[in-house]
Amino acid sequence: MIKVMTVFGTRPEGIKMAPVVKALEADEQVTPVTVVTGQHREMLQQVLDIFDVTPDYDLAIMEPNQSLAKITSKVLMGMDDILTTEQPDIVLVHGDTSTTLATSMSAFFHQIPVGHVEAGLRTWQKYSPFPEEMNRQLTDRIADVYFAPTPLSANNLAREGGDADRIYTTGNTAIDALQYTLQQDYHHEVLQQVDPNHKMILLTMHRRENQGVPMANVFRAVRDIVAENPDVEVVYPVHLSPAVQKIAREILADVDRVHLIDPLDVVDFHNMAARSYLIMTDSGGVQEEAPSLNVPVLVLRDTTERPEGVDAGTLRLTGTDYDTVKTTVEELLHNEVAYQEMADNLNPYGDGHTADRITRIIKDFIQ
Repeated sequence: MIKVMTVFGTRPEGIKMAPVVKALEADEQVTPVTVVTGQHREMLQQVLDIFDVTPDYDLAIMEPNQSLAKITSKVLMGMDDILTTEQPDIVLVHGDTSTTLATSMSAFFHQIPVGHVEAGLRTWQKYSPFPEEMNRQLTDRIADVYFAPTPLSANNLAREGGDADRIYTTGNTAIDALQYTLQQDYHHEVLQQVDPNHKMILLTMHRRENQGVPMANVFRAVRDIVAENPDVEVVYPVHLSPAVQKIAREILADVDRVHLIDPLDVVDFHNMAARSYLIMTDSGGVQEEAPSLNVPVLVLRDTTERPEGVDAGTLRLTGTDYDTVKTTVEELLHNEVAYQEMADNLNPYGDGHTADRITRIIKDFIQ
């Protein structure tokens, strides 16, 4: 038996690591140990409930308005005790969060191998996104085996001197997660408020670097798009961050056909996305999931570590400039050819079998 520890702390990590946890649990040669840090408390719990994942350990680090240094130090210290107790054969981390970097450092201090799920994503810009770009670069310096979602990500790792024998192109576990969540007969109360003949735009925006003026620019563009297009409605699950809540309510709270709702769990979000005409987002995971749903995605960032989607035509970078956002949305609302060119492309991020590949690779790596 090999002992495989998975560690994650945020809602997006939970969505993408849950298929890996389920694959490990189903394998008779593996003893899985699941650790959550609680970097996102309420939103992560929703994911655990949906995928029926019960953590063996919960660091419960969440508290209001804590700094990146505090998050990182809490995880680093908490993982020290857990790794001393469990002594796993390998620790799996995901992506680019503070949980990921701190866990990788702790595993390194214990000389325990690290497997990095969703390795090799790059913007090559130190502060964009912040702190995620450096979190993932530093984690890849520590990692011993790499699960790159695409050939481009694998090539990034090779360019940085990663051991080619330990770089695997596996696809992205986000696509695996859709198998657990999509429902034909899905219902949500906000859908009862949206005219079924209208074009529904699903908006998500929360990133730290977008808070303030960039977010306000986008929200004003959304407000004006809705005002000028009577057949358009916007559904915005507002992130729990007080900074995001404040700007959203100041600009969008009383706008007709803009529905500000509580954050959605993963089942709600995937099914809402599948029923949308268009998605506007600064989320990384949404960029991967939506192409499988044939829904165009406008990325509310100046850079993306997922250029495969841009190259495939399923994503378009708009940034946060008012005029650019408004013009791009208007084009997709009124130009059917431009819309279909984005909606009809194949998803470059995976086929839904990534977690099984990762499990097989881990067993070969350890044995």
